[in-house]
Amino acid sequence: MQHKVRFFEVGGAVRDDLLRREGFDIPRGDRDWVVTGATPEWMFAHGFVSVGADFPVFLHPVTHEEYALARTERKTARGYHGFRFYASPEVTLEEDLRRRDLTINAMARDADGRLIDPCGGAADIKARVLRHVSGAFAEDPVRILRLARFAARLPEFSIADETMALARGMVASGEADALVPERVWKELSRGLCEKAPVRMIEVLEACGCWSRVLADVAVGERAREALRRAALENAPLEVRAALVFAEARPSARRALEGLRAPAQTISTADLFARERQALLEARTPQHWAQVLKGCDVLRRPGRFAQVLDAVRLLEPSFDAARARSLAAAWSAVDAGAAARACPDPRGIAAAVDAARLAAIARLPLEQKPG
Repeated sequence: MQHKVRFFEVGGAVRDDLLRREGFDIPRGDRDWVVTGATPEWMFAHGFVSVGADFPVFLHPVTHEEYALARTERKTARGYHGFRFYASPEVTLEEDLRRRDLTINAMARDADGRLIDPCGGAADIKARVLRHVSGAFAEDPVRILRLARFAARLPEFSIADETMALARGMVASGEADALVPERVWKELSRGLCEKAPVRMIEVLEACGCWSRVLADVAVGERAREALRRAALENAPLEVRAALVFAEARPSARRALEGLRAPAQTISTADLFARERQALLEARTPQHWAQVLKGCDVLRRPGRFAQVLDAVRLLEPSFDAARARSLAAAWSAVDAGAAARACPDPRGIAAAVDAARLAAIARLPLEQKPG
């Protein structure tokens, strides 16, 4: 039996268009598509390029947007990878939509722009509710993280009681223990960059997931307030992660390495955890010289700037502008000139340090009162 091939815009683009109609300031992003009635051979024959490792996903030959064959899934084992996918021309759009996580993500539009909404996502957008599509939500622990991330993106939305109950049950049953570090970091990092990152932490704490996958990361109220300020300023991920992981055990570095976080994020968080108190307490030129050397300002000025922002967000009375001036004076010293003026080659390093110390000593050092 031959099936008619049809294309449907699905997921985030449809959701975000409806959110914009409701007055939400949501930027336009990439569009994703589902194809019904097609086979991989049909896609190849029409110029599509395969990119899906786990299930059939293709890139359009002109727009390079992603097109996935409609599919269903069956749980076969614990965890994110514990699924068997079934894609065939017989799978309908509605079957594909009903395997998704939240109702607001389970909508589609056809070629004529008609909304297809078998799970009530449009009504939930109007009601400002995050709700799971079906009991299959409980089969994938990543969906707990996605729920928390969407709560951070849409803080005006409540979470349906039954959805939170499912998330708690997944944690209690041990399903959340199957989460792998890479997926935790992927969702956590995206959530930290949302409008209300603290809400993501609160949702994960409320369902018990935070204590399972991030038990060694304690985020106190002071850090949460700083994270709220970071979101208002649209601070980068490195700054936000530094605030969240500063008190991690045994260290911010170890905690972030365990999540396979990027090297730059790890480095900034590690430096902030080690040096923030010294930055807050530095008063004399000698103290500032130790801090600037410890922060490796000469080689890593961008990282130092991020650490200063994190300190300022944590302690608003901290004079980050003055710290930047001191760092600039330290870095502007002509090390070559100081070395040439030193009669003993064995004393060159000390001579350069002395020149830098003199440079920062010429600037005011006292921070403004809080």
